[in-house]
Amino acid sequence: MKKLLLGAVVLGAGLFSTANAQIQEGNWMVGSSLLSSNFGLNTGGGYSIALQPKAAYFIKDNVALGGYVNLGIGKVTNGSPTRFDYGVGALGRYFISPGEAGVDNLLNHGRFFFEGNLGVGGSSVESGNSTTGLDFGVGPGYSYFITPNIGIEGLVKYVGQSGFGNEGLNSNITFNVGFSIYLPSGQAKRIANEAK
Repeated sequence: MKKLLLGAVVLGAGLFSTANAQIQEGNWMVGSSLLSSNFGLNTGGGYSIALQPKAAYFIKDNVALGGYVNLGIGKVTNGSPTRFDYGVGALGRYFISPGEAGVDNLLNHGRFFFEGNLGVGGSSVESGNSTTGLDFGVGPGYSYFITPNIGIEGLVKYVGQSGFGNEGLNSNITFNVGFSIYLPSGQAKRIANEAK
């Protein structure tokens, strides 16, 4: 009975503690946006669905640098052909500490953050037209930790693509929902060794 009670106390403390250990220097973050809503800022609204895997390493507490891949499809509502979007690049994420800049922790389970990305991306349209250009984005988000190492995330982001050819600037505001897994570097090494 004492072991059961002690286990419940430890579990409760882990669930109700603030999210600090996950975002310390030396840890890894891997995850993906699973759902993405696109609010077009150009003429003609439409829909866009994307999968955006990402991985980052915490170079110091609250600051992670890494990379991303973007794969998605979209269609403008005026009957234009389906568009396939792709991209790859670098990303950075900064987690706001509780009380920093007047921002308190929502609930006790999560953290607000800012994310930015820069890379190369493009679009390929069904009819054969395509463009490639500079891919960029920035925006705020919130990670709610459902366990000490797994966060469900929401991210509102201004994203743009500046074409290298005759295509001009395309920009959107997106709302992304996804998850991230936060691994201490020792645990990440163990998982990598087991995969060999």
